[in-house]
Amino acid sequence: MDVHKNARLTPKGREAMVSAVIEHGLTKAEAARQFNTTAKTVAKWVQRVRTGGVEALRDRSSAPHSSPSQTPLAMHDAVEALRRQRRTQYHIAAQLNLSAATVSRILKRRGLSLLSALEPQQPRPRYERETPGEIIHIDIKKLGRFSRIGHRITGDRTGQANTRGVGWEFVHVAIDDHSRVAFSQIFPDERKESAIAFLKATAAYYKNLGVSITRVMTDNGSCYISKAFTQACKSLRIKHIRTKPYTPQTNGKAERFIQTALREWAYATAFDTSDQRRDELPRFMHRYNWHRPHASLGRKTPISRIAMTRNNLLKTHI
Repeated sequence: MDVHKNARLTPKGREAMVSAVIEHGLTKAEAARQFNTTAKTVAKWVQRVRTGGVEALRDRSSAPHSSPSQTPLAMHDAVEALRRQRRTQYHIAAQLNLSAATVSRILKRRGLSLLSALEPQQPRPRYERETPGEIIHIDIKKLGRFSRIGHRITGDRTGQANTRGVGWEFVHVAIDDHSRVAFSQIFPDERKESAIAFLKATAAYYKNLGVSITRVMTDNGSCYISKAFTQACKSLRIKHIRTKPYTPQTNGKAERFIQTALREWAYATAFDTSDQRRDELPRFMHRYNWHRPHASLGRKTPISRIAMTRNNLLKTHI
């Protein structure tokens, strides 16, 4: 294939071309024919090597050496100062005789496009109950059922809506605020009957570990605000606490557990069917509670927290 005249030379090509002229005595015209370029280009690279050495053969940045039209740094500082006085972008542009686009670019670079960026972020309050069972966080995650491997694994969404999906199932989860010991079951829906059945199973699970539940915390889903769920809590002598509207972080421990479960169980393996995924849930739960180190527990397992609490209580009463 013929190389076009003035085709871009690589650094090695430039070095060979310049060497042919300087060391081997080729004329610029001869070198231009040999390397499929122009005599003017040959002369340019020869001159660069003579003034800057071999390093001059490397590609240079296409950015100009100077930008006369660039906004001075002092003007950037002035824009930021006015912004920190909570001035709008329009007012800043008018006061400093700048275009609105220029002000917008400056504020974007300094992370001040939104006025909310001026307010210090309030750290979320972190709390932990002193003993297991003081608060059990409960939540639900909706998962699609499937009869073949899904797009999260294969990356292929072709025809999945009509041929792969076979309905939904709902993962009900509970996690102890103090120990992070978790419990989970899968139900066909998120109605009050399923929520109550899960509440009773949760109470039995923690009781088997020697933990009595004092309170449960849920969001304001319809199954949790039902009178039947309230009555179920009363019969189990459990106080029901609901999160404030639009504050899901209040039930954040359940949310974080759900994300861990999705990452390490639901989407960790290319299950052929959702039934296989269901069968794997008890094994994941055992691994999570008994063998998986938890970062917020000093790399200890959740179940060890319950054992430590028991020992401390025994020492207190001896």
